[in-house]
Amino acid sequence: MTFQSIQEAMNKGSGTVHLRGWVYRIRTSKKLAFLVLRDSTNIIQCVIEQNTITPQEWDLATTLQIEASVQLTGTIKEDKRAPTGYEIHVNTIELIGESDQYPIQKDQSPEWLLDNRHLWLRSRHMVAIMKVRATVMDAFREYYQKKEYTEFTPPILQPTQCEGGSTLFPVKYYDDEVYLTQTGQLYSEAMIFALEKIFLISPTFRAEKSKTSRHLSEFWMAEMEAAWMNLDELCDDVEQLLTHIVARVLKDHKKELTILGRDTTVLEKIVPPFPRMTYKEALALLKEKEGLDIPFGKDLRTIEENKLSHYFDKPLIITHYPKEIMAFYKPADPKNPSTALCLDVIAPEEYGEIIGGSQRDLDVEQMKQALRHDGEDPKNYSWYFDLRKYGSVPHSGHGMGVERVVAWICKLDNIKDAIPFPRTIKRFTP
Repeated sequence: MTFQSIQEAMNKGSGTVHLRGWVYRIRTSKKLAFLVLRDSTNIIQCVIEQNTITPQEWDLATTLQIEASVQLTGTIKEDKRAPTGYEIHVNTIELIGESDQYPIQKDQSPEWLLDNRHLWLRSRHMVAIMKVRATVMDAFREYYQKKEYTEFTPPILQPTQCEGGSTLFPVKYYDDEVYLTQTGQLYSEAMIFALEKIFLISPTFRAEKSKTSRHLSEFWMAEMEAAWMNLDELCDDVEQLLTHIVARVLKDHKKELTILGRDTTVLEKIVPPFPRMTYKEALALLKEKEGLDIPFGKDLRTIEENKLSHYFDKPLIITHYPKEIMAFYKPADPKNPSTALCLDVIAPEEYGEIIGGSQRDLDVEQMKQALRHDGEDPKNYSWYFDLRKYGSVPHSGHGMGVERVVAWICKLDNIKDAIPFPRTIKRFTP
């Protein structure tokens, strides 16, 4: 016997099918049972008639609990009244795994669903998100592979900070202390002198004491680094990358986006060119349109990013943030040393920063000075500075927050739903 997935059976449209899955819903009457079966591909209504199956099978059908696993054989036909347009008339049914009374019901709180995430992942809502998430990561990989980038795996345990010491997770490493990675960037820079163009997809850890709907303590970064690339070329790259990712999701996941209630016409607008402006121009826009007088040198907060997103229906690329608030490896713009050769990409619809990147500083003394200013010992970065001693070249890179992109594409209320098992300041189980 060869089993089909529910979607394969629906594609077949008629004839005998053999399915296995879990009970999504069930209701019974005196002589009929209506079972909605689910698997990873879809759901389908199955009609069980008492007079067409054995007494033992009928007893089973009338006592099944939600999430019991079963396998069945029946005849599929199109029926527009059914939940997904097809119906199966069951000939045989067999119990594979019993289910206790399933604890997840309607109208349960987000916190309760997080406490029971191991079960809530079975919902159509979460299945749809996880499929989009997988495609976002695959599309990132596909984009760079087509451009002949080489995938690289950086270490998770690292001896130094890259994005700020206050957000480090320390780990006892035999008799020493190391940190969970904040980014693979410093190691990516080492690799471009060998491979020239690299990308990575890796977990990232930030001990940020933030409880917002945008922050996680453990998340996934999709990063790239390329020799010979300048800031303008980096802006072009993020534009092409996001266009490719959104196009892939639209192509592969119309069903999932419908389940999530996502307006796909909004995503269809994500095509080049993206709006671009400098940090200074962003401040001017906020002052003119919103009456916000933000002093130069202050980083943009969530409220300012949200207001900026109201004026654009595509991701907004903001460049040339103040050098004084940037990480040590972001170089000053030679034309205006108070600003850095960097970019952030702000998603539409109040989803905030989804990509950050920059050219990389080639001036070792300037980077050492920035590290001292942050209370760091430059000696801890001696291997990194070695990269500038032996044939250094201009190079650039960026990092994309996978969960933030998924949250935006799916229009999620909270980033916690963009990852299977979220880790936050208050949550490290299940």
